[in-house]
Amino acid sequence: MDSNTITPYKDDKVGKKQQVATMFNNISKTYDFLNHFLSFGIDIIWRKKAIRSLRQLQPKKILDVATGTGDFAFEAINILKPDKIVGVDISEGMLAVAKEKIAKRGVGNKFEVVLGDSEGLPFDDGSFDAVTVAFGVRNFENLEKGLADICRVLRPGGKAVILEFSNPKTFPMKQLYSVYSRTLMPFFGRLFSKDREAYSYLPESVVQFPDGERFTTILDRVGFSKTVCRPQTFGICSIYIGTK
Repeated sequence: MDSNTITPYKDDKVGKKQQVATMFNNISKTYDFLNHFLSFGIDIIWRKKAIRSLRQLQPKKILDVATGTGDFAFEAINILKPDKIVGVDISEGMLAVAKEKIAKRGVGNKFEVVLGDSEGLPFDDGSFDAVTVAFGVRNFENLEKGLADICRVLRPGGKAVILEFSNPKTFPMKQLYSVYSRTLMPFFGRLFSKDREAYSYLPESVVQFPDGERFTTILDRVGFSKTVCRPQTFGICSIYIGTK
């Protein structure tokens, strides 16, 4: 079984893409809280480190794919000071939360969000200096197609920075993380989000995701070069960087 065939609602007959959109619509109101709660706040540190890897590039126009509620994009605005950042996501519920945050922070002139498919991005070739994705690529229905489209919308010399959960490989973190993700995460997810399947699907999708060198090999295959993987916090998460 691969990450493309893992779906949130196993009895549902619609495709993964529609299921993922439904799932994120269902959990959009509690997503930010649960993200920080379930990662003990470390996800905030991971986001900052990933965004800082673009400092040298000094991108002026950034695309944030699977932007969700916009946290990665807001971090990019604070650290990189781009002229424009566009967020795209297939979940209207998540984008509604992002729009509230944009209005509250008064950054509507810099940050706009668009409802769209991460595997068929509604932008011209070479439109962006950088593309970012945080915890989104493992939800792609077709991983290679989505990554190839990210490469397409980047300008030559532009960079993609992808933050994604990975599977710890060493004792005891491997065993501890396995127990945590299979028992505590689904329990608290169900408790707070009211979507029984979502927080069982999310850790399962991490287990099936082709992390580490397998993922950089896919990035190479779709057109990226100088690909690197930087594991974070005992391998719970990884920052991937690819240059077009």
